[in-house]
Amino acid sequence: MKILKQWLPDVLAVVFFAVLAFAYFYPADVQNRVLNQGDVSAGIGLGQESTQYYNSTGERTRWTNAIFSGMPTYQIAPSYGSTSTLSAVEKAYHLWLPDNVWYLFVYLLGFYILLRAFNFRQHLAALGSVLWAFSTYFLIIIAAGHLWKVMALAYLPPMIGGIVLAYRGKYMWGLIVTALFAAMEVNANHVQMTYYYLFVILLMIIAFLVDAIIKKEYVRFLKATGVCIVGGLLGVMVNLSNLYHTWEFSKETMRGKSELVKQNADNQTDSGLERSYITDYSYGIGETWSLLVPNVKGGTSMKLLWDDENAREAIQGMSVNVGPGQSMSAPQVFDYLSQNGLYFTQYWNDNLEEGANGTMGPVYVGAFVLLLAVLCLLVCYRNPLTWGLLVATLLSIMLAWGKNFMGLTDFFIDHVPMYAKFRAVESILVIAEFTIPLMAMLALREVWQKVEDGTAQERKYIFKAVLVAFGLTGGVALLFAVTPTTFFDFYTEAEAKLFGQILPPPASADALLEALSKARQAVFTADCWRSFLIILVGTLMLLAYCMKTKFKAWMLVAGLLVLCLTDLWTVNRRYLNPNDTKQFVKKVERQQVRPMTDADRQILADTSLDYRVLNLAGNVFNENETSYYHKSVGGYHPAKLRRYQELIEYYLSDQLNAVRQALSTTGTDLSVVNGDSIWPVINMLNTKYFLMAQQNIAVQNPYAFGNAWMVDHVSYVDNANDEIDALGKLNLRHEAVADKQFEAVLGQAVAQDSTTTVQMTSYAPNKLTYTVDGKGGVLVLSEIYYPGWTATVDGQEVELGRVNYVLRALHIEAGKHEVVLSFFPQSVKTTETLAYVALAILLLLIVLVVVLQVRKKKAN
Repeated sequence: MKILKQWLPDVLAVVFFAVLAFAYFYPADVQNRVLNQGDVSAGIGLGQESTQYYNSTGERTRWTNAIFSGMPTYQIAPSYGSTSTLSAVEKAYHLWLPDNVWYLFVYLLGFYILLRAFNFRQHLAALGSVLWAFSTYFLIIIAAGHLWKVMALAYLPPMIGGIVLAYRGKYMWGLIVTALFAAMEVNANHVQMTYYYLFVILLMIIAFLVDAIIKKEYVRFLKATGVCIVGGLLGVMVNLSNLYHTWEFSKETMRGKSELVKQNADNQTDSGLERSYITDYSYGIGETWSLLVPNVKGGTSMKLLWDDENAREAIQGMSVNVGPGQSMSAPQVFDYLSQNGLYFTQYWNDNLEEGANGTMGPVYVGAFVLLLAVLCLLVCYRNPLTWGLLVATLLSIMLAWGKNFMGLTDFFIDHVPMYAKFRAVESILVIAEFTIPLMAMLALREVWQKVEDGTAQERKYIFKAVLVAFGLTGGVALLFAVTPTTFFDFYTEAEAKLFGQILPPPASADALLEALSKARQAVFTADCWRSFLIILVGTLMLLAYCMKTKFKAWMLVAGLLVLCLTDLWTVNRRYLNPNDTKQFVKKVERQQVRPMTDADRQILADTSLDYRVLNLAGNVFNENETSYYHKSVGGYHPAKLRRYQELIEYYLSDQLNAVRQALSTTGTDLSVVNGDSIWPVINMLNTKYFLMAQQNIAVQNPYAFGNAWMVDHVSYVDNANDEIDALGKLNLRHEAVADKQFEAVLGQAVAQDSTTTVQMTSYAPNKLTYTVDGKGGVLVLSEIYYPGWTATVDGQEVELGRVNYVLRALHIEAGKHEVVLSFFPQSVKTTETLAYVALAILLLLIVLVVVLQVRKKKAN
């Protein structure tokens, strides 16, 4: 009975989280509707060849030819036997809840575990979980289908909870919780989120160190640090297979250093992505106020500005002079512009003139949550953790500015290990979204303790601190609402120039610009007033509690729960709304890929073992639907092979435009143009078909080189620049270029004649077999070079080389031979063995802790 009483509040909290998660996704969860997530739909095509291989063989392939002419599956379908047990544990942790529901549930449960590790009472921990879990970015990434990111963020708070337990002296529980959630965190396979949270962990540990120095608890600190290191290493070792192969893969991807010396050297980094690519998604400096006011920059670029009622009402009655003696209402003008392809979305930002990227929604932590975080600085200033969290918050905000604050960004790119491996720097705001709710709860607990057990002087100080925090947050929101144009611009110079072109004198471009500005101001100020009122109501509740009126502690917690949940819930519904039947669809609709067309059937009627398709419709290198039916030259993946990306930049983009031009002038008869000279790089990738999906036409490319061919001559060059430049100068059907490092491997080519034959005899994504008969020399294969591929000639292992910047090649003697290329990395077996050992140790530790706890209870 005692145990039940002890655990009942925690059980009730877990039930509350499950109910809340179900409630948020109502009615979609009871109607069997799921999110129509773009990343999920794209992933179906991306992994189709791997799935088919697994279904037919029961084995995993570590290579696919479905996208980018071939790449490893390490970051497409990272499945390893050693993590299957861990996956079962994760499902139990999710309570086997349905999709969408369990995402929100694990957000809530994870932060609850963290706050309980900080020794928060259950009701305060439950409140804090709501404040964190409903931060808008966390639900927006669910809507976007960034599920690996969702899981990574959900497991980070309980992992940090294990660290907190260790530094509180609960070493064994700290070890288990840290190790278990570190394993789950790494298994979530979003290295960027894990990496960003290492900054939080480091600053928290520094805060714990300062606290230990003040209290002279050095031994305790060292023990806790050792426990955290062991727990972290165990979590890493359980995922060794994934981590090792991701690390190996990253060196060959866009995250690795380019071997090319490019003209814009300042844009390159010592290791990783180019600076422009890293900072492509940067948060605007003014946009940072979205932490307080969600619509500070209008919200989402997924909806039109005029879908917002406040924007529409603001321009009613405004007219625009569109010509001599002609005028139209402002709404009519904007409707006309929309009909002609000029859209104004709800989102605007400071860099619009530079073609800045859009967004699915803002980073909003809750207006009153931000007040509590500010209050933390005033009432918890003696706690070193407060200042560690503040530094983490400010650091994440400034790094999120990216290209808008290049001094700090450049420093981190150049001097902080691994920082240059990740793009979309605005996502580092996940740190602030963690630290702000945690600071808020530290403040609320401090208020609770001082009001309940403190002196009259302490209560007076708390009262004044609440008023100061109100002025610093509510006062700002009020100031923004009253004088918006004092602090923000609501149009850009690019828009002013555009309107001047659309409505030249005597038309009134200024009137149209004023209407746009008024509409955006209306959207902005409506949310400013909203944030102010939320802060005002929350402050009044806090002050009533501080005055020790009849407004009790439980009333405060309940009131803040309703206030903050209502605030965050309604903002989140703008971007993730289960009532939206376009956003939430029947499961079968989401799983449905692009319907097979007559053009697809025409291509698939070709029974050749292996060839590639180039889909000319849309953005070739930003879609995976083609890969569901075909082996695609294009595709989308944020970590494509670096050399392939450079091939796209140097040749493929231009040559596919040349193909489009040829098709527009010749129709489907490409024999009348010289494809060998116009698109030779496309030909060497064995691109046999051009798919014109919009016209439902497939055109055969008569110039495709085939699966493999013997070349007459190989030119050896000194560096990557010479190698990639040579591709535009050689007759690639008969010549090849290679780096000098492969000269010993490939040797010299031999002049070929019509008696030479090369034929592929069997195909699997990870094993290719050819029959070669001829004079010998250098055999070039239309397959992407990657370390780990092995080759045999008549059963004898030979070394592979790289030619034409991206292709595999090998030396072969004269005569008839069987050539087999295989991709079965030995490193998978080695890392799996070590991972199983780590998993066994982790399970034994869990059993040991349980046994010790049982014995301890019996002894007591």
